[in-house]
Amino acid sequence: MRALDRGETFTVTRNGVPVGELIPVRPRVFVAAESVVAAFKGAPLIDRRRFRHDIDVVQDQDPAPRG
Repeated sequence: MRALDRGETFTVTRNGVPVGELIPVRPRVFVAAESVVAAFKGAPLIDRRRFRHDIDVVQDQDPAPRG
């Protein structure tokens, strides 16, 4: 844990096969609402129906339980 505090990253393995990583948590950065609004000012509007269609084309969102 001290090494993580120092910024080191570790690969977790099972039988020599990588299965995960331990990485230091990055501190959250607060961004003022005014800054976010300014960043998106002038951005194109999003057509909700088209966006929903685009998502549905690539993502299976069937609410039926898997099992």
